[in-house]
Amino acid sequence: MSAPGNRQLLELAGVTKTYGTGDTSVAALRDVSFSVDEGEFVAVMGPSGSGKSSLLALAGGLDTATSGEVFIQDTPLGSLGLADLARLRRRAVGYVFQDFNLIPTLTAVENAALPLELDGWKPAKAHRAARNALRQVGIEHLAGRFMDQLSGGQQQRVAIARAIIGERSLILADEPTGALDSVTGNGVLEVLRQRADAGAAVVMVTHEPRHAGWADRVVFLKDGRIVDQTALQNDPASLLVNR
Repeated sequence: MSAPGNRQLLELAGVTKTYGTGDTSVAALRDVSFSVDEGEFVAVMGPSGSGKSSLLALAGGLDTATSGEVFIQDTPLGSLGLADLARLRRRAVGYVFQDFNLIPTLTAVENAALPLELDGWKPAKAHRAARNALRQVGIEHLAGRFMDQLSGGQQQRVAIARAIIGERSLILADEPTGALDSVTGNGVLEVLRQRADAGAAVVMVTHEPRHAGWADRVVFLKDGRIVDQTALQNDPASLLVNR
């Protein structure tokens, strides 16, 4: 768990997100206030439609709040233009999407390296970092394969490698183990736990209580509101026993 006094890397302050207008409007989030410190791993749980994915999208600057404000590294996202927001996302935020969002015409190493290349890294340097990220999720040997040559679980690990590459201070993961078997899933959770222990803020949406057990804190959403938060005291290594 993050130590007292650690820097706050993510904050949602009184955030509401409404889709549509008038009688057809739907409130995905309702006055949510939520923060994550450096070195903290937070799991977000709740029933379908509770607002979990909306919370992640707002936290990563992929969507805008109807009211309230989102801060990353003390920067209010609402104050940024499109170019500055894109730059902040490339440098500070790693995002694991449920549907992976990989580019089929690029290889695994090229997909993983893409955020660094877009930020101006030379391809050779970016590819070295990408291979290291692929190694961390156990698929460096698949670096040269295209997406149609990979299974769903392998594609998911490419997406995770892309999210953890570089020095991202905030990692957002939407069901990152959904397409993985239990052994591979535990390996991915170990990687996320290691990133938090190294100082990143990690937020993971999950339906699995045993996966939430890797976190320092579990936040429960219902009908777009935070209804409970629970601090955990697990030794992460113990979660690998008989899993």
